Parts: sequence; structure tokens; C-alpha cells
Amino acid sequence: MSSGEFCPRCGDSVEPREEPLPGNPSGRRSRLCNGCFFADFDLVDAPDEFTVRICARCGAVKRGEQWVDVGAEDYTDIAIEETTETLGIHVDAHDVQWMVEPEQIDQNTVVMHCFFSGIVRETPIEADHDVRVRFSRETCTRCSRIAGDYYASTVQIRGEDRSPTDEETTRAIEIAREFVAEREATGDRNAFISEIDEGTEGADIRLSTTRLGRGIADRIQREFGGRVTDSRTLITEDEDGNEVYRVTYAVRLPPYPAGTIIHPEDDDPVLVRSVHGNLKGDRLTTGERYEAASEDGIAPDARRLGHVDDAEETTLVAVEDDNAVQVLDPETYESKTIARPSYLDPDAETVAVLKHRTGLHVLPDDAVER
Repeated sequence: MSSGEFCPRCGDSVEPREEPLPGNPSGRRSRLCNGCFFADFDLVDAPDEFTVRICARCGAVKRGEQWVDVGAEDYTDIAIEETTETLGIHVDAHDVQWMVEPEQIDQNTVVMHCFFSGIVRETPIEADHDVRVRFSRETCTRCSRIAGDYYASTVQIRGEDRSPTDEETTRAIEIAREFVAEREATGDRNAFISEIDEGTEGADIRLSTTRLGRGIADRIQREFGGRVTDSRTLITEDEDGNEVYRVTYAVRLPPYPAGTIIHPEDDDPVLVRSVHGNLKGDRLTTGERYEAASEDGIAPDARRLGHVDDAEETTLVAVEDDNAVQVLDPETYESKTIARPSYLDPDAETVAVLKHRTGLHVLPDDAVER
């Protein structure tokens, strides 16, 4: 017989194998008999104990140099997940299964009683191992910054020659919260709102990063129009000597937001429809399209007459001709002849009108809530 048919450690005979062993082991160890092979075989490589650094505020776990949100419901869930990360299964094993019975020792310690089974050299094998998991409570970078009122940028919500309305301020804050929530959903732990300060002139939203500030300012501008300017303030230098700035993004909401009725100089009253680019709207006497001159942009010289929210419903008495209709004055109930815009439905029984000191104007149905 060849020497390959005997165990090189104990000398017992070894039956020849028709198939290679799992993992294709080679060398002296591959020729050991099962008894010698399993004598010093470890199915699982696992530590006896280890420490998990956990944020006492948000439950994030420190892995390497990063804090990670694990989404665990309690410390036992974290202990199971972290124990799983530390386990090493022998390369020769297959069909491995394992279960764990956690035992809470105290509020900072959980012992994981682990039980394993698998197939090695076509032989069922079992193993058990206890892992003691200790929790070290700390404060993660994010929570530390939140507690310290840290911020890197501010979005200021202001109006151009006016104060923002309550609705505009509320919606701008909603946009900020939605944007931050989207960033958090992607795993950005640096995204948070530090503070929201509402005043008579508008709102100041302080944010954790300049990227958040820029994104929120742009999104508010896209919805409301207006313009965004930014300014930087040097606050310190980092450990590498680089200058660190705070950035303020000032969102100037347009003087005449959509829904405002204005009276431009030398023109008919206009219902503002859009303030993106140049101000655009509908002339209330004819229904024709209006667009401010390029040099006027979103702020043509005009007098504010009101808002679509000020509209009142009244009776359409008669259609006199292509240019005039009769309606009831919503205050005096007198019949008044006013301009007939092209958007007016001659078969309507009632219309929405705006009354101001210079007269009455019919508003488009799609501009008011009826």
C-alpha cells in the first residue's frame, strides 16, 4: 500500500476517497483520518466577547470610523446582528445552520448562546459557543451636533418688498422637512434641521450642511419663483488649517405671487399666473395673455388690487355683447356693466368677481375655489 492510505498522524488506515473533499483541501491535513481531523477542528471562529459602541440617543452603532443606523428595535437585536458579523464559518463546512438564544445579563450586557450544525467531510458536526456582548453608550457625531445646535447653512425665507404669507412660510418649512427626510432615507446621517425660527419678516431654517441649504433654497424657488442669493461667513479653521464657512441662502419670494391681482402701469388689471422668469398672467378685461417686459422680470411697476382668495361669487345677469356683461355687485346687489373677458362662460349662472376701489372684474373659474 502507498503511504497515502494511512493517516500521517496516528497511522490508522484511511479509506481512499473517490470524490475530492469540500473546498479541495491539499497537503498533509487532507490525508488525516476523521478522528485526527476533527480532534482540532473548529466549525466556527467566534470571539468570547466584544464591545459594541452604541449611541445612547439614536441607537446608531459605531462600525470602524462610521456611525451606522441599524434600525434595531432593542439592544438584543443589535447584539444578534453584531454577533453575526463577528462569526467565521470553516471553509470546509457546508449546509451550515445556526440559532442563538440571547440572555440579558444587565442593561449593558447580553450573552449570546450560539448553536451551530453543518456537514464536514460528509459528516454531521455540531458546535456551541457563548459570546458576551457588552454595550458602551456614547453619543454619535450627529446627535452631538444636534445637541450643540450645530449648523452649517441657513435658508432665509423673505419676500420682495413684502412679508411672506403664513401659507408661504408654512409650505417653505414643509419643503425643507421633506428634503431632509429624503436625504435621511438615502442613509445621509449628516442631514438634519438644527432650528427653525419664524418671525414677522419670514423664517430662518438652520441646517447641518451647505448642500442641504442649497438644495432646499432651490426647491423653494422652483415652487414659488423669486430669486436666491448666497453669502458666506468665516467661522473657524479645521484641524488641517482649511477655512470653514457658514453659508446663508436668502430666498426672496416675488412681490406678486401667483394668484395676486395687480394693475400694471398703462395696462389692464392682471391675474398673476406665474413668477418663473418674467411675471406672466391673464388680463382681466380681455382674457388675453400678459407677460412683463424682460427688464421688469418678476416685479413690474404695478399696484396690488387683491388676491383670488378675495373673490366673491355673484350672479351673471346678462351678456350684453362680445365685450360687456352685466353682473350683480356682491355688496350693493346693483346691476353693473363690466368688461367681458374671453374666458367667461356666457351660459354660466354665477361668476367669481373681485371688487376693488376702481371696479369689478370677472376671474377665471380655474383660478378660484368655487
